[in-house]
Amino acid sequence: MDRPVIGFLTDFGSDSAAAICRGVILSIARDAQIVDIDHSVRKFAIGDGAFLLWAALPWLPVGVHLAIVDPGVGTIRRAVGLRVARGDVLVGPDNGLLMPAAERLGGILEARLLENRDLMLERRSSTFHGRDLFAPMAAHLATGVAFERVGPAIAPTELVARQLPAATRAGSSLIAEVVYVDSFGNARLGARMSDLPESGPTRRLFDVALLRAGTDRWLAAMPVATTFGEVEVGAVLLYEDSNGLLAVGINQGDAATTLGIAAGDRVRIEAPRA
Repeated sequence: MDRPVIGFLTDFGSDSAAAICRGVILSIARDAQIVDIDHSVRKFAIGDGAFLLWAALPWLPVGVHLAIVDPGVGTIRRAVGLRVARGDVLVGPDNGLLMPAAERLGGILEARLLENRDLMLERRSSTFHGRDLFAPMAAHLATGVAFERVGPAIAPTELVARQLPAATRAGSSLIAEVVYVDSFGNARLGARMSDLPESGPTRRLFDVALLRAGTDRWLAAMPVATTFGEVEVGAVLLYEDSNGLLAVGINQGDAATTLGIAAGDRVRIEAPRA
């Protein structure tokens, strides 16, 4: 048999928590191949984690994928496993973190609560469910434990919902949310190139404004480019990212810092007025 693959994403950072979870996994599933997607997710940022999981999982082999961005750890929030159409099982908190990725992998076929204590560590803390609950559950599933054993089934409609924000049109303008700011400072938008409004025969230049607290702040006139090198160093651009999303960037610069935009902000994109 091929060695099982476990994708692993958290907001644990450089502390030992991620390594501890890997240790728990490997003590149960010694042959597992753990793919560390990211452990530097912005603290408590469920939306950031959901985006990164959505972006990464289509490129990983079918397997068990463990994601933990869990500000509600120890509360009444539920622990869940999701079996999806591609054949994967996603394990994590029921806070919306898993939902966009599950949809991108074909949708949820079966959802279950993680309640079987035989598949957890014997002692469970109130603040480290990654170690005590999620990691052992993922490891047992990777060894071939039947999904039905993790706990009772629930309807997918009972799960906490989360979708990537969709762009909207307001007259001749496109309104889009910044869904993620990557480590280069590029602002990924919940929109696609095809959503852009018309801008004359070439559709190559757009005015971009930041919408925050009921005010509009003009940011820049941005050309549409296929790659960063099409504009001068330090120049802004609109481009299609590797996930097919519209993004704001600066050639060899940090667009988010320079323009003062952050995840959750909304921008308005429109053709320049004549």
